[in-house]
Amino acid sequence: MFSLIPKQEFDRVRELNRSDFKDLQLFADMCKLNTFIMVKKAGSGHLGSSFSAADIITYLYLKKLNVLETGFDSPDRDIYFSSKGHDVPGFYSLLYALGVIPEEKALMLRRLNGLDGHPEVRITGVEASTGSLGMGISKAKGMAWAKAYNGSGGKIFVLTGDGEFQEGQIYESLQSTAHQKVNNVTAIIDHNKYQTDMLVKDVNNIEDLTEKISAFGWHVEKIDGHDFAQLDRTLRKLDTINDKPKLIIADTIKGKGISFMESPVLDPATGNSFYKWHSGAPDDDTFKAGYNELKSRIESQAAELGLDPIDLPVINVDSAPPSKATKEFVTEAYGDALVELAKTNKKFVVLDGDLSADCKLRKFENTYPDRFIENGIAEQDMVSMAGGLARMGLIPVVNTFASFLSARANEQIYNNSTEHNKIIYTCHFAGMIPAGPGKSHQSVRDISLFGALPNATILQPCNALETKLVTEYCINSEDEVNVIRLNIGPSPEVIKLPENYKLTIGRGVSLTHGSDAIIFAYGPVLLHEALVAADYLRKIEFGLQVVNMPWLNKVDVEWIGSLVEDHNKIFVLEDHSNFGGLGDRLLNALVSGHDLGSRTFIKLGLDDYPECGTPLEVLEYHKMDGKSLAERIAGISNIDDLIEQNPELQSKYTADAPQ
Repeated sequence: MFSLIPKQEFDRVRELNRSDFKDLQLFADMCKLNTFIMVKKAGSGHLGSSFSAADIITYLYLKKLNVLETGFDSPDRDIYFSSKGHDVPGFYSLLYALGVIPEEKALMLRRLNGLDGHPEVRITGVEASTGSLGMGISKAKGMAWAKAYNGSGGKIFVLTGDGEFQEGQIYESLQSTAHQKVNNVTAIIDHNKYQTDMLVKDVNNIEDLTEKISAFGWHVEKIDGHDFAQLDRTLRKLDTINDKPKLIIADTIKGKGISFMESPVLDPATGNSFYKWHSGAPDDDTFKAGYNELKSRIESQAAELGLDPIDLPVINVDSAPPSKATKEFVTEAYGDALVELAKTNKKFVVLDGDLSADCKLRKFENTYPDRFIENGIAEQDMVSMAGGLARMGLIPVVNTFASFLSARANEQIYNNSTEHNKIIYTCHFAGMIPAGPGKSHQSVRDISLFGALPNATILQPCNALETKLVTEYCINSEDEVNVIRLNIGPSPEVIKLPENYKLTIGRGVSLTHGSDAIIFAYGPVLLHEALVAADYLRKIEFGLQVVNMPWLNKVDVEWIGSLVEDHNKIFVLEDHSNFGGLGDRLLNALVSGHDLGSRTFIKLGLDDYPECGTPLEVLEYHKMDGKSLAERIAGISNIDDLIEQNPELQSKYTADAPQ
């Protein structure tokens, strides 16, 4: 169904080697078409930033870098990598066109054993793992310093985003690179003016970049990033500058190459413009329109250059079958709860780190604009600001992705906690799923990081109802530090809680009953898998008691003792590393308050980095899907040998899950 423009077609274009760079434009557009196909097949990805950077990286690899001649193992190779990481589908497309990765690999974007959703060094041609923003110039400085120390040749080029220039580490690296006289670095800003879906200047204005960066001691040039002649002249000029690090501000257009992706749309509710194509895959009609536009331009360019027609793939897309997903998003319930609670609690304010759409905060932002603070891509600044707000008697509610919040601002979080003021940290995109973005976005260490704070309470709800209860508890409770952990995608199914369910500190609730084993789980993803496991085991008359435990670091010792009293096998299913999560808390409570005796206690979490792929692929790989869990819990090799396979017991993930 899906195929790419064959590599030999790119070879034909490269052989032209024209001085007017029209061959490069054709090559770049062909890469864009393949990128478009790859993201469509994957069901997710970042098209806008891939397209804005495509002309830049095409010039670098076809006219500037020596790496295709030296090989990626040579110490004398030129090095290029993207700091922002979102543009990696376009980079993969280029590597395919150059023969670095095969077609079958290129068509496995965001799939297990395929290509990660953000750059990962295990993939040939990728020089640095990126995705968490702000690190690239520092890493480029390290590479350049090492080349000088080792006496090896080759230049270092790093691409950044313009929104990325809100990260504090960027400014640390600008200053230190110049001060340390690490001059063999050329940074290029993909200056497309948009971050996520909003204008950079509206989120956190970074201008004037030329003056700022020059003041740090860098040589700065500003060009049209889609003009190959300007790229050529500028990079040749920079070859003559050896006494400073160099930076190019490349003015680009997000989504360049497909007309309807090049412009923002207006939000009728607010009148604000926002960009639609930061992430996500096109639907069938949109794909056909974009494909035909690129196809027409490629055909026209090839004819102008006197080439025989380019062999373009014929892609037949069929409308997707109706989704079986429940469409319940715990994040939406969270956003609704904030709006409702704001009516009666005037003290809390909401902070965001450039992710208000993903974190479902737009409704609150539009309803209470005077209580919403957009901090941009600056997690440390946001957390310390929250500390100041709390010192003045307000209740800050801090929002961003769990990986970026728990780790990047960990010292700031610790400092805030020592002041014993109330702050709520909401960690969106918690856990392994969705797994498409890869390791930079899969948060599997945040419970341990927050759990080290003696005055923190960490909760993860399993459905919309529990999300509202958790949000209300955190805002209206007297606890000093509250952490809400939220899955970002659609729940596989709606977890059913008992009627009149209430949160009770340190206690969970049993969702099934059984005497053969007990398993504790949390959140809509892995709690669902535990319930699927119980369904499998019921078929072989093995009773598994499934307990929803939303309190991830608070355990009622008396409750846990009575609950496991009649079970010899205790399991904890972790959406997290096996170390520092719920399992350690439960085990500590059992060992300190009770006699564990002959009972077995097993944590079923991650002992390695999480893999990238579709939700079910990744869960099956780590043996954390329902079927694998049933086999692990019962101690059998293949449960299908004992029961007739029932498709209704399979995990209910669909292509609707954001990747």
